[in-house]
Amino acid sequence: MKTTEKVFSGLMALCFVFVMVGLAIRPPLAAAGMPGFEVKEMPDMSDYYPSHPVIATGDVIKVAILAPFSGFAALNGEIYWCITNWVAHDINKRGGIVVDGKRKKVRFIKADTQQQPSVAKQIAEKMCLQEKVDFMWGTPGSNISLILQEVAKKYRKIYMNCASMSNGLMDGKHFNRYTFQTDWTVSQVGDTLAYYYSKQPENKFYILDQDYMFGHDLAEAFKAGLKKYKPDAQIVGEAYHPLFAYDYAPYLTKIKASGAQVIFSGDWPPDSGNLLKQSRQMGMMLPFANIFMDEPNSLAAVGPDGTVGLVHADLFMPSSAPGIQEFFKRWNDQWKKWKSPYNTLLYKWPGNFIGVALMNTYWLMSVIERAASTDPEKIFKTWEGDEWKSLAGVWKMRACDHRVIRDTFVAKYVYPNPWLKECANPGNEVMVVPAKYSLIPFPKDLARCKK
Repeated sequence: MKTTEKVFSGLMALCFVFVMVGLAIRPPLAAAGMPGFEVKEMPDMSDYYPSHPVIATGDVIKVAILAPFSGFAALNGEIYWCITNWVAHDINKRGGIVVDGKRKKVRFIKADTQQQPSVAKQIAEKMCLQEKVDFMWGTPGSNISLILQEVAKKYRKIYMNCASMSNGLMDGKHFNRYTFQTDWTVSQVGDTLAYYYSKQPENKFYILDQDYMFGHDLAEAFKAGLKKYKPDAQIVGEAYHPLFAYDYAPYLTKIKASGAQVIFSGDWPPDSGNLLKQSRQMGMMLPFANIFMDEPNSLAAVGPDGTVGLVHADLFMPSSAPGIQEFFKRWNDQWKKWKSPYNTLLYKWPGNFIGVALMNTYWLMSVIERAASTDPEKIFKTWEGDEWKSLAGVWKMRACDHRVIRDTFVAKYVYPNPWLKECANPGNEVMVVPAKYSLIPFPKDLARCKK
């Protein structure tokens, strides 16, 4: 009897060890209550270096980063590589994620779209057919995103669009179940900035955007937002310039003569930095109401005087929510050790788009963990209607059209500020725009949203 008891006790102890080991390596991305990201659950990240990340091998969860890694827009790919490998490093140090009965680590793979439609289609199909990726992650440019959405549908791969914003991406014509738009939409941007200016004295706006789908959609969204929240506002001019333009003088000259008090622009790098720099060189100190004119190196090139008063709207800001300060410190401690190209001001703090993309990627990892599978059908069941607590508040994935409902933020750049001595940046006053003021309209032509 004593022998039997010893054997039983030994087995129980062994089971306890297995359970504790399992808990120790399980990534705690779905804590008790609402799932979300907790800074305190992160492992030691002191060995993370984005210029030479540890790439998982073997039987891994593969995620293709569809982005420009070469050409004029290569900065975007550089940023995404840092962001995604930070998350992979974190998850892999926790032991990976159990999917389909196996514990696997995460690997992100570069897929260079060169910001060219034909190249984007080719590389996306290569990722699906040759690399056999489980997920697709991207991408700047709504025109490129439309292509990736079709590839995702054709090959039944979940595509997380965390960088393209046009409302039309998820309408009745273009929606498919395999695409989740985790970035905000142009209508949310338009409503957010219009709501902000409803509390400000400025009344005359000039719109200057890039000449493609996103630029035109954003302009219309801002005009719609002004009608809703500041109906007495005036649009004193409107113009569109080619992507990756060199000379903005003709547009800026017209703006100067228009009597505008604010320039509204959705330009993204490198256009955003070049536009700001040239405007200041021409002696124009008008504020830009923007969403991408926040790249620190471009701001530093202009200096404090030329960046004070910029009005930036975003989904993630340094002072926008509890927990962000701790995360910023963890990130900044690592940044101090990084080498080129990641040792510049751009990466000093994980604010704005970097912060949003980090949270989006952690959300995707959490969904995979809770679905316990890479099977798209199980991802649908988990992500549609999901509520997840990011460092910037609770995000809800609307089930019918796969778009996110959440608060947004606006800040006027000030100097001095807590973050950068080289230029103006958000101070401690950030306007929180509750989600109800920037709700995404349901697409009228999407049948599944009418049920």
